[in-house]
Amino acid sequence: MSDLPPCPKCASQFTYEDGDMLICPECGHEWSRDAVDQSTQDELIVKDANGNRLSDGDTVTVIKDLKVKGSSLVVKVGTKVRNIRLVEGDHNIDCKIDGIGAMKLKSEFVKKA
Repeated sequence: MSDLPPCPKCASQFTYEDGDMLICPECGHEWSRDAVDQSTQDELIVKDANGNRLSDGDTVTVIKDLKVKGSSLVVKVGTKVRNIRLVEGDHNIDCKIDGIGAMKLKSEFVKKA
C-alpha cells in the first residue's frame, strides 16, 4: 500500500504524487509533503451517511429507525440530536437524545443538519 497521507482538506485516501507535490483527485487540493502537519494526521475524522465531515458540537438527524438495545424504545427517523461528541470506536458518536438519554450512535445512520 501507499504511505501517502490523506488529503488535509477532505480526508480522501486517494492522494497521489506529482513531482514534489501531493494532489487530491476528489477536491483538487495540492500541498507539499513538508506542509503536512502531524496534528492533521492524528485528528479523528468522522463522516455522516452523505460523506459530510462531522465535528464536536454538530447537530445531526437520524436517517433510519434505530432500536435501543435492552429496551423497547426506538429512535425514530428525523430525530434531531444536538451537541454530539466524536469518539473512537465502532459507535463513533456520543450524544444525549431527548426522552431516551445518553447513547452511542454510528455515523452511518445520521446526516448533518
